[in-house]
Amino acid sequence: MPIPGNLLSATTETIDPNTSGWTSKLNCTINAGVGGRTGGGGCLSVRSVAAGEMQARTVSSYPVTAGTVYYTFADAAGASTERIGIRWMAGATELSVTWSLTTMTASAGWHRVSVAGTAPAGATQAQVLLSSTEAGANVSHFWENVYLGAPVRTIGNLFPFNTESSEVDASGWAPVVNASISRQTPVMGWAVDNYLAGGQTLAMTAVAAGNASILAVDRPTVTPGQEYLAYAYLQPPTVASTAWIELRFYDVNGNQIQATRSVLAPPTPATGMYRQRVSDTAPANAASCSLAAGLDGASAGQVLRLETIVIAAAPQLQAGTVVPYADGSFEQGIAGWTVASGVATLARTSPWGDSYFEGAYSLAITSSTASASTIRSARFPVTDGVNWRAQMVTYPDAGTWASVLVRIRWYDAANTDLGASVGVSYLVPGVSWYAMPSDGLAPAGATQAAIELVATASAGASVLHVDLVSLWEVLPQTAVEAHSDDGYITLTLRELPVDFYLSLYRTAADGSRTLVRGTNGLIDMQPITSDLLIVEDHEAPFGMPVAYNIVIRNADGTTASTRSSTSVTLQLADLNEAWLKDPSMPQRNLRVLVQRAPDWARPIEQAVHRVRGRRNPVVLSGVRGGLEGDLAIWTRSDEERQALHLLLDSGNTLLWQAGPGMGVSDLYVSVAQISEARVGALAQELWRAWTLPLVQQDMPVTLGVNGSGGRTCQDVVTEFATCADLLDVYATSEDLLLDRRG
Repeated sequence: MPIPGNLLSATTETIDPNTSGWTSKLNCTINAGVGGRTGGGGCLSVRSVAAGEMQARTVSSYPVTAGTVYYTFADAAGASTERIGIRWMAGATELSVTWSLTTMTASAGWHRVSVAGTAPAGATQAQVLLSSTEAGANVSHFWENVYLGAPVRTIGNLFPFNTESSEVDASGWAPVVNASISRQTPVMGWAVDNYLAGGQTLAMTAVAAGNASILAVDRPTVTPGQEYLAYAYLQPPTVASTAWIELRFYDVNGNQIQATRSVLAPPTPATGMYRQRVSDTAPANAASCSLAAGLDGASAGQVLRLETIVIAAAPQLQAGTVVPYADGSFEQGIAGWTVASGVATLARTSPWGDSYFEGAYSLAITSSTASASTIRSARFPVTDGVNWRAQMVTYPDAGTWASVLVRIRWYDAANTDLGASVGVSYLVPGVSWYAMPSDGLAPAGATQAAIELVATASAGASVLHVDLVSLWEVLPQTAVEAHSDDGYITLTLRELPVDFYLSLYRTAADGSRTLVRGTNGLIDMQPITSDLLIVEDHEAPFGMPVAYNIVIRNADGTTASTRSSTSVTLQLADLNEAWLKDPSMPQRNLRVLVQRAPDWARPIEQAVHRVRGRRNPVVLSGVRGGLEGDLAIWTRSDEERQALHLLLDSGNTLLWQAGPGMGVSDLYVSVAQISEARVGALAQELWRAWTLPLVQQDMPVTLGVNGSGGRTCQDVVTEFATCADLLDVYATSEDLLLDRRG
C-alpha cells in the first residue's frame, strides 16, 4: 500500500515492478534487487562503479513551494554508511541539497535514514538523492520504501514537527542541567509501515557525571482539567543510569506548577528504542505544558537519544471510561492502586515490554502464600442509579491462581463506603490474557467508585499481571426483571459473540439447573446470530429466587465463556390463586382462583395371577404413573371464562404453578374433558366453577415459544402500516393475537 501523501509514484517508492523511477547521478549503476520489505519483494540495488561516494536520484522532479518544509525518508541496507538528501531545483538547475547526517555505523539489516528541510527561495522542484560511500567497485547498497512529501506527523501532537522529530535541526530543545544537545543517526530498524519514525534522533549528552536533563522549548496551550499523555522513544546508554521523561505544566506567567515523571525500565543491556509514556491532568491554573527528558546518575559523556516525541490529549482505553490513563495502563507506576487486604504486593512490571496488553507495562500482583488478597484502585467519579462496567485484562505470570473476583465498590460524597457490587468470579487458566468484565448498579447517593479484584492464589510465589483497566457507564451485559403481575421474568443478554453457541440455564437456590425455553425449544447450543437476545421466561417458579447462567460454547460444544445474572423472585400476591400457562403460547397464560386442589392418584398397570394353593398372588407391575387428579377452579368474569377456553382449546401441554407452601410443585399437565358449572341460580352470575382433570406430563423439550406474553396492539401498529399488510403475515385473527406468522 503506498505511503499516504507520497509525491513519489508507487513504483518509485517500492521499486516494484521495476527500477524505472531511479537513475544514476554519481559513480553507480541502477539494478533491481530482491528481498525488499514492501509487498512486491523488490528493492533498489545501487552498485558502485569505483571506490568512493555513489549517488542515485529520482528520474522525476517533484513540484515544491519555496519556504515550505519537505521531508524524505527511506529504508537502507549495505556494507557502508549512507545518507539521504533533498535536491532543490529551479528547472534543470540545482540550487542546493539538504543532506541528512551520515549514519553512525553501517548495517546489512534494513534501517531508516531521513531528513527534512525548507525549500529555498527560487526552488520549484525537488528530487530525492540516495548516497553511500563504498570501499571498492561493484559493491551494492540497497534502498526501498522511499518517501518525499509533507512532514509525517503524529495526529493530535501539540508539538511542532521539528520538536517531534528533530529532522530539521535540534532547535526545539534546550539544556536544563549538565547537558549538551545534538542530533545523531544511530542504525535503527523500524517497522516498514512506521512512517512516524525517522533516522535522525535528538541526542542529549551528559557533560559531567551526575544528573542531566533537557526541556522542549515549545509551550503548547492546555485546558485545565483535561488529561494529557506524553511519550517518546528513548534509547538509554548501555552503562547503568536512569532514563526518564517528565510532563510539566505551567501557569500563565510561565511558572512550573506540576511535574509528573515516568521512569524507563529498559532490558539489560538496553540497545534499542523504547517508547516511554507519562500522563496527568492539567491543574486548575495550568496554561501550557512541555516535556523534559533526562538521565539520573549519568556518567560523563553518556548519551540519551529521543525519537517521535509527543504531547496530546490522553486517549481513553475504553470509550467513556472514568479511569485516568495512568491508573488503567500502569505505564508510569501503579498509580492509585493499593492492597486493601491480604499478603499481596504491587509493582509495575519490569523490564520494559516484559509483560503488557497495552503500552509496555502492566500491574504485577505477587502473592507469597496460597491465599486471597483484595486489590483496590483509586476512586473515580460515577453517577448513581445507572449501570457501570469495570473491566480489566489479566495474565497469570507465575504460580497458580484459583480465581479472580472483579467487582465495584461504591462511595458517597463523604467517602462513606456504600458496599460493593456482587461481582463476577473468573478462573485464570493457561498463559493468555483474559478480559474480565463485571457490571454493577450504582446505589442511591453513590458519587465515587473503586475497582476491586479479589485474587486468590492457590500456590505461593504466584504472580498475576493486570492491564487495560476501565470503568464506564453501560447498559448491563446481563439484566433480569421480574414481572410478578404477568407471571414471567425478562432476561436481557447484550454483547453476545456472534457465530458462537448459547446454552441458557435457570438456577434455583438449591443449585438445580433447568434449560430455559426459547423460540426454537430449550436453549441449548443455540446459534448466536445477534449480539442482543431478550428472553421471556414464563416457566420460572414463584416464591423462590432464581438466577440465570449463560454459557457461550464453541461449535464443538466446549465452553468459550460464561456469565451469570443476579437473582430475582416472582411473587404470587394471593396464595389462593394459581397460574395455568401454555409454554408455547404465553399470550394464553391465565391466573385463576383455586377452589380445591386435586386429590392425587397415581395409577399403575398390574397383572394379578392367583396360584392354586398359595395365599398371595403373583403381581406383575409396570412403572407407576404420574399424578392424576381434578383441579377445581373459579373464573370470576366473562373475560376470564373466555380466556380459559382459549387456553384449553389447543389441547397443548400446560404448566400449572401454585404459590409456595401449598404442597404442590410446578407441574406440566394435560387436561382431559372439562366441566363448566354455574355457581348460583341467577343467570346474571358471572362466576363459573370448573373441574379440570389433570394428568402429569414431562416437560416439553422441542416446543418453542411463539411470540411474547407482553404483546399489545401498539406492537402491531408499530410494525405494520396498514391492515392490508397483516393479511400477508397472519392467516387468522388468532394468529395475529398470538403472533403466529405464516
